[in-house]
Amino acid sequence: MYFSILIILAAYTAGSINFSILLFKGLKKGDPRDKFSKNPGATNVYRQAGLFWAIIVLFLDMGRAMAIAGTALYFSDPRVVPWVGLGLIAGNRFPLFHGFKGGKGVANFLGFSLVLIPVWALCSGIAWIIVHRISKAPFLGSFTMVIILCTGTILRFKAFPYCAAGTIATGLLIIINHKSNIKEFLKVFKN
Repeated sequence: MYFSILIILAAYTAGSINFSILLFKGLKKGDPRDKFSKNPGATNVYRQAGLFWAIIVLFLDMGRAMAIAGTALYFSDPRVVPWVGLGLIAGNRFPLFHGFKGGKGVANFLGFSLVLIPVWALCSGIAWIIVHRISKAPFLGSFTMVIILCTGTILRFKAFPYCAAGTIATGLLIIINHKSNIKEFLKVFKN
């Protein structure tokens, strides 16, 4: 039990390191949370610094998440693995090292899922591209991706019903993290 709590806290701490904020400081570009969507994720990095830096941030976020997922699978009880993912996403959203104001967790969830459910992760990436192309709204693609990843994770750990709760909590946290996107999107229909 103590080890499970320790690995979840370690995932939270690792998720608290925001690569885009550190990158922008290194490039002397200020803080990615100051412009556009005010989110330090890859999409906002793309808007502010270009495709190259967005890809770097995406790969760093996903790579860290993959390392955490691999560690969780190897060292912890399988029933804890989805909860480790929740710790990672919570760290990304409420980072210790960046004033508890972080990202939305999509790239981290994708990277985490690549280790657990690679085929589902690939399908979710394709779905993100399709939905984004049709809707022109990255967050709708992200929602599609999250639903696919949650479904795949629940099926992967179906022998452990306890895992479904951690997976659903992770998906809901990511969706709640997009509340400003949802509000802006709904304004279009009100006008």
